[in-house]
Amino acid sequence: MLTREELASFHENGYILVRGLLSPEEAEEYRSESHALAARLSAQGNIDATWGSARAAVAGAQDTKIMHCHNVQFFSASFTRLLVNEKLTSVASDVIGSPNVQLHHTKMFIKPPEKGSPFPMHQDAPYFPHDRHSMIAAICHFDDAPIEKGCVRVVPGSHKLGILEHSKEGGWHLPFDQYPISSAVPCEAKKGDVLFFSYLTIHGSGINVSNEARTTLLIQMRDPEDPPSVKTHESRGQGMMLRGFDPLSTPRGVE
Repeated sequence: MLTREELASFHENGYILVRGLLSPEEAEEYRSESHALAARLSAQGNIDATWGSARAAVAGAQDTKIMHCHNVQFFSASFTRLLVNEKLTSVASDVIGSPNVQLHHTKMFIKPPEKGSPFPMHQDAPYFPHDRHSMIAAICHFDDAPIEKGCVRVVPGSHKLGILEHSKEGGWHLPFDQYPISSAVPCEAKKGDVLFFSYLTIHGSGINVSNEARTTLLIQMRDPEDPPSVKTHESRGQGMMLRGFDPLSTPRGVE
């Protein structure tokens, strides 16, 4: 799926934005599913996932919110189909460096208009470290995501630094003065674009100050032969094979 030059860019910078991986029609379907799911869950309780550190790190973030849902494939079959999309798993296989791609977890995020919460700069690795650091994230964009919508921002090449020390206060984050959101490279995206990055790549996002929502789905994936360094952040969807097979799986007797 990726050219040699694109793959080299990923290894050098720790991320790559794949344009138009999903068609506008596909992206619109997933957007509708996301907002319908958020409406159902909101009727049952609060689904705001704003980090406490976000309100401390960013001016104007005190009244912001972001709607979220973990493991969306258990709520809608549309997301199950997306997880095994050949175009998605092909790129994931390339950047992971394995023909086998295993799911870790999914998260849907909707930044509402004018007050969508930011995320302070951080790495995903401290949450669920793995021995060989094969873990990647894919952020599927179901809306356009310009700067004013609080697009993802990254620090190119930061995946080469290894796992950095994070503060755990209000959500794992790096020092605000050393890694301000505004100083990172914005990854402005169009509906249907997918951003792939290493779980070691420093990233975050700003506030959505536009008059439209920003809707995304984050998919965390790994090489099934890369074991977790610590047993943490487990979920019922973890271990599902999205491409290839699990070489570590063991057959079970017929019951």
